[in-house]
Order: sequence, then structure tokens, then C-alpha cells
Amino acid sequence: MILSAFSPLLRNAGLASLTRDTLLRMDAETAHGATITALRLGLAPQQEYADPPELATSLCGLELKNPVGMAAGFDKNAEVPRPLALMGFGMVEIGTVTPRPQAGNAKPRLFRIAGADGVINRMGFNNEGHNAAFERLKGLRVPAALGVNIGANKDSEDFVADYVLGVQRFADLADYLTVNISSPNTPGLRNLQADEALRRLLGEVLTARAKARTRVPVLLKIAPDLDEAGMDAVARVILDTDLDGLIVSNTTISRDPVAGMENATETGGLSGKPLFALSTQRLAQMRQRVGTLPLVGVGGIHSPQSALAKFEAGANAIQLYSALVFGGLDLLDRIKRGLVAGVRAAGKTNIAELVGSRVDDWSSGRAE
Repeated sequence: MILSAFSPLLRNAGLASLTRDTLLRMDAETAHGATITALRLGLAPQQEYADPPELATSLCGLELKNPVGMAAGFDKNAEVPRPLALMGFGMVEIGTVTPRPQAGNAKPRLFRIAGADGVINRMGFNNEGHNAAFERLKGLRVPAALGVNIGANKDSEDFVADYVLGVQRFADLADYLTVNISSPNTPGLRNLQADEALRRLLGEVLTARAKARTRVPVLLKIAPDLDEAGMDAVARVILDTDLDGLIVSNTTISRDPVAGMENATETGGLSGKPLFALSTQRLAQMRQRVGTLPLVGVGGIHSPQSALAKFEAGANAIQLYSALVFGGLDLLDRIKRGLVAGVRAAGKTNIAELVGSRVDDWSSGRAE
């Protein structure tokens, strides 16, 4: 999806056939696969400087060199976490991985909405399974916080059991685990966000974590489509557990921001810039509900200003993915520079001091 950002680099490397014009003629999934290949071949730029102290922060006990992460969905099979870390991400989340390999939904299943800098996907947790990801990650040095996003096979008779298997497989290998129950592309998965189902899920997942050699932080990734009652229920359940944090949010099934645009009627989850307002409001609303619980803000980050807004709405760290399709790889550097400028402009010394500074504005929808 983001290979267009590599065009000058690839030409310099002699891969002249992969020009920007060629990439724009590719369908989105083909371009994404080519991007992974380019990263595996070492064609990504590497950060040449240390991150400034304004960006150093902690998340769930993890010390991050900067609070900007690559979201799950990009590196589904743990093929390129080290190149992504070397590019300058402070955290890299691979997956979603399921116990058994699965092909996912039928193609085409990934669509750009160029007029809105948005993406719709109905991938369906396509991945090579736990074993493949584990073998790639075993012994690998990743100079960033490594997250493993775990999910359930579509045909599983017990979704919760699949998440337990994910904890058992990766608890001693990952820096953190993300329990992804918010993808709209696995039928019935979002039902795990409901009160009693969520209690059972977290109970069994956290019990499995307690039996592991390492107390790995566990985060829960929720949907932006939860209403007030749904957010209340999630908060009520998680505050009764020792869950380490929340990721807010996954993609949305809403099409209001892109109504009438090309590909807008495709089934799946909408991400990218059109998701920003909804996901940021939900982030702030969850911050109000969960107190100081660590939150990762995801959804629609497309500029330094939108990244800064996530912290002001209550995020302790952020993740991006879709914006790189349209903003290019230099967006990561621009976002980090913008965060430093925002910290200094506010008269602060660290990004952590801005967390939740405008939570009421974002929660109520008054923020710009």
C-alpha cells in the first residue's frame, strides 16, 4: 500500500520498473505486497539520528524512544518488524495472527478512496498462522517495542480459546500483546466486546498471561462504532481486570465521511483520514471512562497536527498505517518533528505532559 513512497529509493537501487506511475496502476493489495518485499530487501530508509528527549515516553511499563508506532495490519506475518523499527518507529505491531493459517476473504478486498485519503479493507485476518510468525520473531532483535496482535480463526468453534493460544504462543517473545476483537471482517468477532463475552475473554486471556514466564503487557483493541452504552460496558469490564491498556480504535463500518465517493460502498472497515474525527472522539470518551489506564490512539492520523490531537485527546502513544499510503514514508519524520514542536510550543518538556490536555473538547466534539 505504501510502496509509492519508495519510488525514488527504488529507482536509485536500480529497480526502475517500480516507478510511481507503475505503482499507481497496481491494485492496493499488489502494491502492499511489493512494499513488504522492498522492506525485506533492505530498501527502506533508516533513521540516522536519535529521537529527541521530548519524545521519550513509557507505555505499560515499556520504555519507548518515541511514541509513534506502526499499527497492526501492515506486517501481518512478522516479515519486516526490524526494518520498520530501523526506519524510526518507536513501536511495531505485527499481525493480526491467528492460530492456524487462513487465506482471508476473496479478492479484491483492499480499496483506496483517493478523494478522501481513505482505505477500505475486508482482508479477513489473512495470515500464515502462529507458527510462521513465531519462527520469524524467535531470536530477532527489534530496536523498538514489538507488539503481536492476536486474533481468532474465522471457522473456530471457540474464539476465546484462539486468543488464549495466542497468549501462550507469544507471551514470552513479544514486548506486548494486542487482543483484537474489533475487526469488522470476521463475522461475530465484535460480539466479544459485549459485557459477559468480554468478561470471559479477558478472564481467560489474563489467566493465560499469568501462567507465562514473562508478564507481558496485554492491550485490548476496540471499535470506533461503540455507542455510549457500549463504551460504558467496555470500561466497566476492563476496570475490573488487570488489563494493561486499550487501543482506540480499529476501522469503522460507517461510510458517512466518504458517502458518494469511489469505492465507498465496498464492504469492510474504513480507515485513513475519514476515520480521524470519530476515532479521536472515541479515544477522548474512553479516556474519561478509564482514568489513567494507558491508551494508544489509532485512526486517521494524517499530519503532525492530527498526531498531536491524539495526545491531547488522551493517547499515551499513537499508531498509524493508512496515512503512509498517501503521505509517504517521510510522514513519520514529519509527525515526530511536529510532536516535538508541539511540546515546545506548549512550554512543556515531554510529550507525556500533553496527554489529555484537551480531552473534554475532543469528547464533546468541540475540537477542530
